[in-house]
Amino acid sequence: MVELDNMKNTLSTYEKPLEEIRNSLDLDNKEKRIAELDRMMEEPGFWDNPEESTKIVRENRSLKNTMERFQKLESSFSDIGDMIELGNEEEDEGMIPEIREMLDEFIHELEELKSETLLTGEYDANNAILRLNAGAGGTESSDWCSMLYRMYTRWAERQGYSVEVLDYLDGDVAGIKSVTIQINGENAYGRLRSEHGVHRLVRISPFNAAGKRQTSFVSCDVMPELSNDIHVEINPDDIRVDTYRSSGAGGQHINKTSSAIRITHLPTGIVVTCQNERSQFQNKDKAMQMLEAKLYMLEQQKQADAADEIRGTVKEIGWGSQIRSYVLQPYTMVKDLRSGYTTGNVTAVLDGDLNDFITAYLTWQSLGCPQMKGVDAD
Repeated sequence: MVELDNMKNTLSTYEKPLEEIRNSLDLDNKEKRIAELDRMMEEPGFWDNPEESTKIVRENRSLKNTMERFQKLESSFSDIGDMIELGNEEEDEGMIPEIREMLDEFIHELEELKSETLLTGEYDANNAILRLNAGAGGTESSDWCSMLYRMYTRWAERQGYSVEVLDYLDGDVAGIKSVTIQINGENAYGRLRSEHGVHRLVRISPFNAAGKRQTSFVSCDVMPELSNDIHVEINPDDIRVDTYRSSGAGGQHINKTSSAIRITHLPTGIVVTCQNERSQFQNKDKAMQMLEAKLYMLEQQKQADAADEIRGTVKEIGWGSQIRSYVLQPYTMVKDLRSGYTTGNVTAVLDGDLNDFITAYLTWQSLGCPQMKGVDAD
């Protein structure tokens, strides 16, 4: 049957990518490492050092998960081929929808696993610290900031990641002026670094009495959480520490004491804030950790443009600097201006369906980052 033959041809195009993923994953060495970790976990006194033991357990679980996912892919590839052959032999058109569903799921899982093989950066496996700042657009921009905050928290939930709110500033009328969150989970930074830049929204604003279409912008800064053994010397004379009252949801202590901390690094202009912890001292420690991470990442970059990206100082939160456009009127579209990936399902994206954009970005980056696409007019 023609449709089954077409699916067979489609399946055959993934034979080589499947083998490439196998090679990239280096499964033989992963098996050896799993066996080594299993032996370590069986040794007496394994839990005497809980911090180190937790790292070993987490690594073991991650390696086994990767192995199982690839084995499932290989099994699916074989099963789909067998199903196609059976459908052709029996000329059973009723099997077509089931095979189509199996093929679509196989392709989706393969692309997901493929994207993870591209996470080769030094800090890709780390937790991520993500900060959103409302830009041009007033109240509309603050509302857009709250929409993006929801989008990233929903994405994190889908991945099984946990989210901590480190700093939160309400908008004057509605929405959020700025928010900093830490997303905890394996490869959180490696996947979310694709989101660094300015995000642009086009829609008929609910805050515009004339019902006119409006454009607003929000900047997204993403950095990895670095381990405590990485320390950057900071001259106390180079920083200014301000305290202020916390705002937003956070428990009974919110707005009762000036426990929130803002640290400004005067030589670079980097500003970090934290209000999540219950005491001023804890907030200061967390803010200093964030500042050290930003400065450390800056030191790893030799080119000024790369340094600007790491510290999150987007030149302008407005026209000409956006990485992604979200259009709600007069049509619906989300387009990444780097990879060129586009979808018309805006609702799904704003509900946290970001993995296709992340995969497209990682693939684009692995190909040498061709010149960024021009800004689309509308």
